[in-house]
Amino acid sequence: MSSILWPAALALLVTACASPFRGHDLAPGTPRDAVLERLGAPSRAVRLDGGERLQYSLQPFGQYAWMIDLDPAGRVVRSRQVLTANEFNRIQPGTWTRADVEREFGRPAMVDRVTSWNGPIMTYRWNDGSDMFYFVYLDGQDVVRRAHPGMEFINAPDRD
Repeated sequence: MSSILWPAALALLVTACASPFRGHDLAPGTPRDAVLERLGAPSRAVRLDGGERLQYSLQPFGQYAWMIDLDPAGRVVRSRQVLTANEFNRIQPGTWTRADVEREFGRPAMVDRVTSWNGPIMTYRWNDGSDMFYFVYLDGQDVVRRAHPGMEFINAPDRD
């Protein structure tokens, strides 16, 4: 690599490592103001029983969403990246609603309708070693009826 390109490559690496969505190393007890100073404004704030959740989502095009849970005093209880298979497996068809899904995962990348399903389908982008979608099918009352992963195929030229 040319000596001229090294500084640019190093700057890119530092910028990527300093992403504001790296909320995983927030220490429990960190005050809300310190979270906002470090990560900026959340994409959404949601009331929880006994606290608040700050959502930092990269949807619709990104594959990560961080949830920062705060106690009633506004201090960090936990932070985690939620667009994972283990987190998606918590969805309970017949019990969870659209509001439950959005509270746990943030807003989806997209909401679609298809002729073979009588309700909206929430779609999240995520990565499980491959580019993936996670589909959440809702009925007319916004109750989850089914949910499952699927591959995100990108239209690319065929290669021999």
